[in-house]
Amino acid sequence: MSGTPGSDPHTHHGPSTPDRDTPDPARAEAMRALFAPRSVALVGATDKSGWSRATYENLRDNGFPGPVHLVNPHTDVVHGRRAHRSLADIGEPVDMAYVMVPTNAVASVLREGAAQGIRSYVVLSSGFGETGPEGRRREEELLALAREEGLTVLGPNGNGYINAAASTTPYGLPIPGPPRGGPVGVVLQSGALASSVLAFAQSRDVGLSLLTAMGNEMMVSVTDVIEYLVDDPDTKVIALFLESVRRPDEFARVARRAAVVGKPIVALKIGSSDLASRTARAHTGALVGDDDVVDAAFRQLGVVRVRSLEDLIITAGLLARTGGIGGPRVGVVTPSGGACELIADRAEHEGVQLPPFAPETVARLKKDLPEFATVSNPLDVTGYVVVDRTLLGRALEAVAADPGIDAVLLLCDLPQRYVAEPELVHMHFASLAQRIDEAPVPVVVSGNVLTDVTEVGREVRENTGFPSPSGGIDHAMSALGAAVRWSSARAAAAARPERRVRRAPDTSPADDPVPAEQRAGVWTEHRAARLLDDHGIPVVPSARALTEDEAVAAAERFGYPVVLKATADGLGHKSDIGGVRLGLYAADAVRRAHREIAAELRSRALPGAGTLVQPQREGGVELLVGVLRDPSWGPVLDIGLGGVWVEVLGDSVLRLLPADAAEVRDALGELRGAGLLAGARGTEPADLDRLSEVIARIGDMAVSLGTGLGELEVNPLLVRGSRVEALDALVVWH
Repeated sequence: MSGTPGSDPHTHHGPSTPDRDTPDPARAEAMRALFAPRSVALVGATDKSGWSRATYENLRDNGFPGPVHLVNPHTDVVHGRRAHRSLADIGEPVDMAYVMVPTNAVASVLREGAAQGIRSYVVLSSGFGETGPEGRRREEELLALAREEGLTVLGPNGNGYINAAASTTPYGLPIPGPPRGGPVGVVLQSGALASSVLAFAQSRDVGLSLLTAMGNEMMVSVTDVIEYLVDDPDTKVIALFLESVRRPDEFARVARRAAVVGKPIVALKIGSSDLASRTARAHTGALVGDDDVVDAAFRQLGVVRVRSLEDLIITAGLLARTGGIGGPRVGVVTPSGGACELIADRAEHEGVQLPPFAPETVARLKKDLPEFATVSNPLDVTGYVVVDRTLLGRALEAVAADPGIDAVLLLCDLPQRYVAEPELVHMHFASLAQRIDEAPVPVVVSGNVLTDVTEVGREVRENTGFPSPSGGIDHAMSALGAAVRWSSARAAAAARPERRVRRAPDTSPADDPVPAEQRAGVWTEHRAARLLDDHGIPVVPSARALTEDEAVAAAERFGYPVVLKATADGLGHKSDIGGVRLGLYAADAVRRAHREIAAELRSRALPGAGTLVQPQREGGVELLVGVLRDPSWGPVLDIGLGGVWVEVLGDSVLRLLPADAAEVRDALGELRGAGLLAGARGTEPADLDRLSEVIARIGDMAVSLGTGLGELEVNPLLVRGSRVEALDALVVWH
């Protein structure tokens, strides 16, 4: 049972409705009924199946309070208990059926269950959309039946779920010990990894409210479960393992709801790859990959992205305990000098600041620490903690009170075993726990390395309230950086208006800015520039020349120096064929450049060959502004340093569209070359308000052109002070 989704990644069968910004009450009630049934029937229960045995034992051994009915038409006893021949034979109400029958019998079970008033189902059985065309046909038929009968179905091809908060565990694989309830809800698109995630959460002492293996998402989708968890009072953080984001509109909507209510979403999204399916010839399509777009989307939606299963659970656990962190300034308290250096290195990578302590903090620490200790951030309180067991706590209290600190990282692991009298150990950790609880800023606890929380550690935690450490230094710093980023992104994500990333093609010819018959192939610069100009985007003046005389006449109208560029139908990047000539100061130079470019174009048999004459612009900063249409997320804006250096520097940022001028200005600030726009080395600073307005207008134009637009690229967009001009442009239509 892989749990791998098998249906088309752009098709969602579930009942979520992306047009609403609040959950549908009937749907919310259906999800609550699915995840908290009062009675369960295991249909297809048999002693021959490990899934059947595991599901039954999970319900029996983990405190499910209601009756569990076993259904098998061929035997009277299963798992040592009486078995019913059918759902109808049970003779009492059943809230949820867990279905483990052969593929061709699943539909009949749903029909029989519907007749008995059973509305909630988990379908373990495989052989549906994950197997190919015939399986997809069976899945469509099952979906139609479920909709007709008003059923709620999780799966098929999914192991089920573990609702630790309600002691309800209809889950088809063995559970390693009683699941510890807690504030983290986990949603996985891989059933095979669910048990590993559960075991790691247990080993890290991270309690789960709900863990769901989605299967094929025939009806109940990832976003349905996220929405349930957003409203679930037992869940503080939502952790996702995603193979694909099937309906970005829905995902964006529920992510915004999570941001509004203050519930972090932490996601491990796999499957990074280049956009091999794109055939457009603009730079943007070659430079931006699927994974880049996912990164941009998650950042805008306030979703924390992690890169490993360990970081998924550790980060979710940290956020569940600390919630938001007010800023990036972190004070570090540790008894290890080596750990200080490790943390300093990782802090820079994670965007975490380690500022100097305030003078009053330094004075206070000097009184508490031994003379041979150095007071700095990170703070090594030295091995003297072995002599003075209060030293670590007093240092923590001083650093947490520093007015320039937003959070504290404390290196102090739970004990693996007792090395002193248990009473003394408990007193020490109880004192630390009290200081952590009373600290004016969040305190993140970490060990040096990633180790399991032992029974002794759990006993100390339970008796003292000392929090479980967030892994070792590496994972703890990743989680701390993620918490800082989520805290700063949450407000923007919550305020961002709901967006529609999947737009229908233009349907009104009268309102269509580009007639359908013209939406084909590559539009080179002269056509693309007219399109920009029609949408109010400033474009450098230009004139198309088919002869040397026409080129010279245009140059004299504009005034020297001028630029000549090759232009021909279907020609993408002119510089690749020597088709751009700069610094032409006289008529003879213009004639020679036109003649050479025209000869090159004729040799390539390109139709519509000629040159484009433009006044040459000097100085300023060149940017690339591109728009591509991601197959999942829709139009995406790419902003970077432009001109001929775009491939070399690779300095760009992405934003999902639509994006307003304020979002564009934030994006400009993320460029590594942002200092160039601020007027580095005495150059004229760019008017960032004007630049942001023009770039936002380019994005708006791309959105208005509808789904027929493949890519649009302005490269370069020149900015010099308040002058912003498109010097070159390219449009690619699907």
